[in-house]
Amino acid sequence: MISSFVWNPEEGGREFEGMINFSELLTKKDHVFWVDLSEPTDEESYILTHDFKFHPLAIEDVLSEMSRPKVDDYEDYIFVVFLVASGRPGGEDDLPFKEIGLFLTRNCVVTVHFQRLKVIDSIFARLHKDERFISRGADFFFHTVLDHLADTYFQTLLVIEAETDKIEDDVFEDPDPEIVKRIFTIRRDVLQIKRTIAPLREVVAQFARAKFSRIGERTSIYFSDIYDHLARISDEADEHRDALNSSLEVYYSNVSTRTNEIIKFLTIFTAILLPPSFIVGFYGMNFTTFAPGLEWEYGYVFVLAIILMVVGGLLLFFRKRKWI
Repeated sequence: MISSFVWNPEEGGREFEGMINFSELLTKKDHVFWVDLSEPTDEESYILTHDFKFHPLAIEDVLSEMSRPKVDDYEDYIFVVFLVASGRPGGEDDLPFKEIGLFLTRNCVVTVHFQRLKVIDSIFARLHKDERFISRGADFFFHTVLDHLADTYFQTLLVIEAETDKIEDDVFEDPDPEIVKRIFTIRRDVLQIKRTIAPLREVVAQFARAKFSRIGERTSIYFSDIYDHLARISDEADEHRDALNSSLEVYYSNVSTRTNEIIKFLTIFTAILLPPSFIVGFYGMNFTTFAPGLEWEYGYVFVLAIILMVVGGLLLFFRKRKWI
């Protein structure tokens, strides 16, 4: 699906669906437009070559959906591969990241992605309310898109923060073995974010240094803000990782303390029963005159039932105390 937003000083901004004459729009200096290809077909992808005449290597990177974050300068345009945080942390599978390719020309921004992105819908909705982001030029709108893409990591970190806080509470209240699995799962997602943010920071840093001719000096200053956002995301990920490591240490400490308490109880329990057991074993309880029930027909079954009741009671007691 192709969605476009075209702005010019006379008519303002308008949104279009489907194929339009992109080649003609590229020649109009007073027009600034954005073209978004979402899950494009082969016919729709052809406009990248026919209308925009992008380099085959850049198009190959977009269509392969397996590129790492990077930026390439083709003089007439800039090509960027960016990764967007998606999905909910804490699942059994790895935290998914969706790839999006961005092209910046003199008066146009082209985005290509093969999965639906809510952040793209939010940018379109924002353009309808405020056209200033696109009226200030393609490079400034390019910054706006990258800023929204980077902010998706904050949403993911909010979920991780809530889960981390819950884990910290559960470690003290109810140190269940399931907590260890939750800790390692969330920590895995945090490490994935750290590994993804590092190359993204390097990409944005190049824009902040005014390295590219398509990025104006005034606009390059704004990329420093995105870089700060990514740095903050990395710092927050470190904080969550440290909190999870601390929770894991507290869990093992609580388990060790709890094990010591169980051993202490069982030791006292054994010490109390040891003298009676010694005395009974020493004498053998061979007092036929005074020991009741020795000649009772159901004496054996009665004693066996008492033994089973005592064992069952101890098992229930240990179960209630969560020792087993």
